[in-house]
Amino acid sequence: MNSQNIGKLTLKLDKDGYLIDPNDWSNDIVNVLANAENLKLTADHWEIINLVRDFYVEYQLSPAMRPLIKYIALKIGHRKGNSLYLNKLFNGTPAKLAAKLAGLPRPTNCF
Repeated sequence: MNSQNIGKLTLKLDKDGYLIDPNDWSNDIVNVLANAENLKLTADHWEIINLVRDFYVEYQLSPAMRPLIKYIALKIGHRKGNSLYLNKLFNGTPAKLAAKLAGLPRPTNCF
């Protein structure tokens, strides 16, 4: 387990940089996690991060790539619900990185 200090808060992260406690998640935390990934967040990133969080609330698990694509396509359309769009936003690892930024556990079937 790693930890990172952010202001008065100490984040507990697993060995891959995912939050141990999803309740620690906040908009400020997302920016810190994104900076650690050398990622500058845009409104498009936030849209997907929020959808990943919605998926987690609905299904109680972090989505792997295929379910993520299907969910996004269902919620906001095929223009954004496809692997090319998501890979462009999240540096080739959309399901893992989006889950990490959303403060969720690593998707179980992502290597």
